[in-house]
Amino acid sequence: MPGQRVAVVGGGNAALCAAISARENGADVDLFERAPFDLRGGNSRFTAGAIRTTYNGVEQIRELMPDLTDDEIENTEFGEYSEADFFDDLGRVTQYRTDPDLAELLVKQSFPTLRWMRQHGVRFLPLYGRQSFEIDGKRRFWGGLTVEAWGGGQGLIDQLTQIATTLGVEIHYESRITHIDRNISGFELSINGKTSRSFDSVVLACGGFESSAEMRARYLGPNWDLAKVRGTKFNTGDGIRMAQELGAATTGHWSGCHAVAWDLNAPMFGDLAVGDGFQKHSYPFGIVVNANGDRFLDEGADFRNYTYAKYGSEILKQPNHLAWQVFDQKVTHLLRDEYRIREVTKVSAGTLEELGERMNGVDARAFVRSVQAYNAAVEESMPFDPTVKDGRCTNGLSVNKSNWANRLDSPPFEAYGVTCGITFTFGGLEVDAETSVLDEQGDQIEGLYAAGEMVGGLYYHNYPGGSGLMAGAVFGRKAGMNATSV
Repeated sequence: MPGQRVAVVGGGNAALCAAISARENGADVDLFERAPFDLRGGNSRFTAGAIRTTYNGVEQIRELMPDLTDDEIENTEFGEYSEADFFDDLGRVTQYRTDPDLAELLVKQSFPTLRWMRQHGVRFLPLYGRQSFEIDGKRRFWGGLTVEAWGGGQGLIDQLTQIATTLGVEIHYESRITHIDRNISGFELSINGKTSRSFDSVVLACGGFESSAEMRARYLGPNWDLAKVRGTKFNTGDGIRMAQELGAATTGHWSGCHAVAWDLNAPMFGDLAVGDGFQKHSYPFGIVVNANGDRFLDEGADFRNYTYAKYGSEILKQPNHLAWQVFDQKVTHLLRDEYRIREVTKVSAGTLEELGERMNGVDARAFVRSVQAYNAAVEESMPFDPTVKDGRCTNGLSVNKSNWANRLDSPPFEAYGVTCGITFTFGGLEVDAETSVLDEQGDQIEGLYAAGEMVGGLYYHNYPGGSGLMAGAVFGRKAGMNATSV
């Protein structure tokens, strides 16, 4: 609506999509980001830029990526990812707790939202490097994840920022919203505890509480205050707190979060110079052991897209909150690029005994015994195929491996030290399918909307890889649109 004054609080993908959407619908839009310019972009800027969307085949891929050449199309098996596939994956990994209305909004608006972003100038490309393998001379995608933003998370934020600025969105950095008052004419926002501005509607898109050690310990439980934070240090629950002060209800999995295997010696908060390079997600092709030298999870339970966001929590439960991922030369060519960064915590050796001695904090003798037991349990009748759940498993172990099991028998061996890195929290504000924030009676708080990681009820226990950026864009676009109709 022309003349409508909309405030967007946040700086990531969800906030920028909300600002763009509100502005294209005629509103005067101010975006307030707590971070300084150099650290802008929220958690989105720390991601690889992978975005999970439905698509019915190569023609819809080409719609998002018109620069694809005929040779690229000919030599790639993109497959398809239907709405039913997305619903199934979202339901399965959240143990069917996901809010059906929010799930429907995410799934059904995924491709239309990417089309909208593309129309505004956001560029996408195939996620070749992290989500495909070459099989019989063709690149084959797997796991339902095919699209990434050009330039990764940093590229996505740069593109969206340029679009928003060109449209006339006023972006204010180092502007922490500390309090929101609601009155008869709308909302009054306190900025840095000093100045205030009036707006007709507000979109909150400023993340969860993962960067607050105190809130992590309070809601996630013991030792979560010790977890490392993958992304921004600015997501300390401000938006949730301010909405609650206005009477907002909360919902979702407050003791749950997205947490991954993260480099053992990474800093306490994300480093934009490294981005998501501290993650270590090729564990399905090796084994993971704890300080006692024992395997403690099924590395091959599913494609890494559907396990990586919950395995950080499993690592945090282990002695000294650490683990080591171990590979041999049969699979090292499959390891993702993040295993080759300069900052990696890595040891290698020509024998398992020597490797065990070099894995800091690990019982070396117990490790060797674990590998021997694992090797003896590998069932080799099924061929190894990294692009499908190949059923190549172990039998008879207390923790079996369900897929991609290979004996560790081809030196030199490599091991990578990891700990828990938290990405975002699952508990948040209760919103409806219009992204309106609801109060404790289930009624809309008129003029108040939420998007991104601070929305509760979408994820429980786990999440499908790439759906976070997609949810941020879908909910952000919807919130910005609805914020102009107040």
